[in-house]
Amino acid sequence: MPLYADLHIHSPFSMATSRSMTPEALLAAAVQKGLAVLGSGDALHPAWRKAWRDQGENDAGIIVVPAAEVEDRNRVHHLILMEDFDQFAELAELLAPHSRQIATAGRPRAALSGEEIAGRVHALGGLIGPAHAFTPWTSIYARWNCVRECYGAEPIDFLELGLSADSSYGAAIAELRDVPFLSNSDAHSPSTAKLGREFCGLDVRHPSARGVVEAVREGRITMNAGFFPEEGKYNRTACCRCYRQYTLEEAEQLGWRCPVDGRRIKKGVADRARELADGLPGPRPPYVHTIALGEIVRQVLGTASSTARKCTAVYTRLLEVFGTEIAVLVSVPVDEVREVHGGVADAVDALRSGRVILHPGGGGRYGRFSFADASP
Repeated sequence: MPLYADLHIHSPFSMATSRSMTPEALLAAAVQKGLAVLGSGDALHPAWRKAWRDQGENDAGIIVVPAAEVEDRNRVHHLILMEDFDQFAELAELLAPHSRQIATAGRPRAALSGEEIAGRVHALGGLIGPAHAFTPWTSIYARWNCVRECYGAEPIDFLELGLSADSSYGAAIAELRDVPFLSNSDAHSPSTAKLGREFCGLDVRHPSARGVVEAVREGRITMNAGFFPEEGKYNRTACCRCYRQYTLEEAEQLGWRCPVDGRRIKKGVADRARELADGLPGPRPPYVHTIALGEIVRQVLGTASSTARKCTAVYTRLLEVFGTEIAVLVSVPVDEVREVHGGVADAVDALRSGRVILHPGGGGRYGRFSFADASP
């Protein structure tokens, strides 16, 4: 049973996260988006575990997979998946002696190595892998040059690509040859512009949290989907203040200081992935590049915000006719979309065929896109 999943989100207990992140709002957004599987986010936090338990079964049949992100003593972030919330309660007890934040922060820091955290997760039957693995902050490849340097003797069960990378960025790294790639949103808001902005397809044989965890463990990923890597805010090597972009050679010659304002130049994901590549690209499930439907409508209508009234009207009509955002982006025939809105149909057609103009992001600023042949 192929299902669309977003396994990495956050709760209102994480920093810089919307107060409107509630189980009810997240489930409603998942239905709109077309997700059948949703990671709970922040399952190490006792109040958030309780919120999901109080929610109980949902009428939409969304499979909720207990999930959390944790930071290790080296500032590397790890994504953890479990079959039930009781396992996370046990993990919280194991991490509590090493973390003063375990009961207060949605994404806590533990004074342990990646190997020590992974050992505790595996002992409880859970899965663990690097979160947003290529980003220049708080990621495995920002800190280390190989998986073993971080995780020691413990294996990783998957690797999360992050918003500035697609499958091609890791496909030529030999140590990742047999590691499943996940695409997730890392959403801090229940908006459909954030939730499910990256997702993956899973071959789930039993529609339950256990079935989802088994699918990830066995590498039954049928597709990855998300941003064009250039849309990510760390794709290119760039200054963290003025966002001027540099080649890797230029940045090295400048000593990683921007000559315009003296601020730090941050190595981009594209350059970092090229540094790590040490073999021929191996086979991977298809990666489908998508753009949030609301952003497509905004671009087509030429408004400043996707929440403008006329954008909302078109977006709502598309979902009334076709059911979900992912369906419009990925599978509904373009001619059928055209019956609702010609400009959006042209843009969807351009998206699916790769006729998108990209202005790469870097240094902390998201990239931009436009359609050469989409018209209102």
